[in-house]
Amino acid sequence: MSDKHSHEHDHAPKDFNQAFAIGIALNIAFVAIESFYGWKVNSLALLADAGHNFSDVIGLVLAWGGALAVQLRPNIRHTYGWKRATILAAFANALLLLVAMGGLIWEAFGRLATPQPMQGFTIMAVAAMGIFINGVTAMLFMRGSKNDLNIRGAFLHMAADALVSLGVVFAGALALWYGWNWLDPIVSLLIAIVIVISTWSLFYESLHLLFDGVPKQIHLPSVQSYLESLAGVVNVHDLHIWAMGTSQIAMTVHLVMPEGCKGDEFLEEVAEALHDRFEIVHPTIQIERKLTHHGCDQHGLI
Repeated sequence: MSDKHSHEHDHAPKDFNQAFAIGIALNIAFVAIESFYGWKVNSLALLADAGHNFSDVIGLVLAWGGALAVQLRPNIRHTYGWKRATILAAFANALLLLVAMGGLIWEAFGRLATPQPMQGFTIMAVAAMGIFINGVTAMLFMRGSKNDLNIRGAFLHMAADALVSLGVVFAGALALWYGWNWLDPIVSLLIAIVIVISTWSLFYESLHLLFDGVPKQIHLPSVQSYLESLAGVVNVHDLHIWAMGTSQIAMTVHLVMPEGCKGDEFLEEVAEALHDRFEIVHPTIQIERKLTHHGCDQHGLI
């Protein structure tokens, strides 16, 4: 019976410390500016955008905390380290954004009944600043958003905020030119709905990973077929695949090989193939000469 852990291909998260520091500093400053002018001109769009920006600051802090936790070394109490902190941060980010948008939708419906006059020039100027700040911050996280759910959460927060600011500029312009004060809550409502739709996938995926779901990029039957195709393998069982963090995938499996295997060379080759074909960086492979059970009633689907 043999175990093999492939650490050689462990994809360590990229260092986004500078991006987080810059993003948090920029957004804290912008929250203060936008809150002041939103209060001064009584604009729901600006106040809502400031509230959303503040949720972004919290979201960035959570994401940064998750990214830093990944770097903590494993110990006898946490043998995998703190990699799952990135999944928790992504989930918290999504939940925070959904709650913030729920509050915005509620306030927008209330403001529809009693539209307030808008200070077009002030609103447009402050919101335009928000487009720049949030756009720059989003760009800082773009390169890591495809491969790391935690970084993706930070990117979506910033991109969503840039979209909100763009909508505020649009509403301010039309209110200035046509006097359509009712457009302020309408634009806020539409943008909130768009953000909720775009955030739902982040929420669902992070919740799925929290319950040890198979990462969406992994097609488990394909992994099973590959393992069954290996020379000498007559049965594959207890195959489990889960996410250790937002950028690392682990797997455990039992392979029944009546003739045994060729030793470490076989395990090395399988680990290489699992990494290259499926991006599984931490496989544990148990070799058995006959099909055995170990007192566990839940062996999974395979």
